[in-house]
Amino acid sequence: GVVRAHLAAKDASLPLILGSELTLADGMKLVLLATDRPSYGDLSQLITRGRRNAVKGTYRLLRDDVAELATSCIALWLPSLDLRAAGNGDGLRDAGFVRDVFTERGWIGVELLAQAGDAARLAQCSALSKASGLPLVAAGDAHMHVRARRALQDTLTAIRRKKALAECGHALYPNGERHLRSRARLAGIYPPELLAET
Repeated sequence: GVVRAHLAAKDASLPLILGSELTLADGMKLVLLATDRPSYGDLSQLITRGRRNAVKGTYRLLRDDVAELATSCIALWLPSLDLRAAGNGDGLRDAGFVRDVFTERGWIGVELLAQAGDAARLAQCSALSKASGLPLVAAGDAHMHVRARRALQDTLTAIRRKKALAECGHALYPNGERHLRSRARLAGIYPPELLAET
């Protein structure tokens, strides 16, 4: 899909930022963004290593792999959405890793997903930012382009889990707010007239 995305962005005169969301072997979640051709090459090498370290269809990456291959990328660290787990001291250790490896290219990604705990999550991320020196950045965790595609998102989740839709339970998102227009509107990125739902 990257080649098609590159061609479509070129035709539309839009800048294209390529990246990947990764969950490391220890559970740390990172979004790595390539800003130029060399950083895209580094990200590709990292993904290749992760695939080679695991059985087909999965990947396995360690912090050392990231520190060796991905320092030219921009890194958004996504702290755990489980407030109890994130409050056990690991958050500051994870923030320190991102700060030390990515320096000024490291950020704490804040995802407010229109669900219980959003205010507490924002307060927790703000505290981690102050303690670690990493700046905060809004992140959307968008999984569809408009709310109307939620049924398709749910269906794809069921297929991926090899279960009937009715058996997926909490694997499905609790609301339809993980779409690009909602995320962009919350972040104040685009004017409302460009985000009007059709």
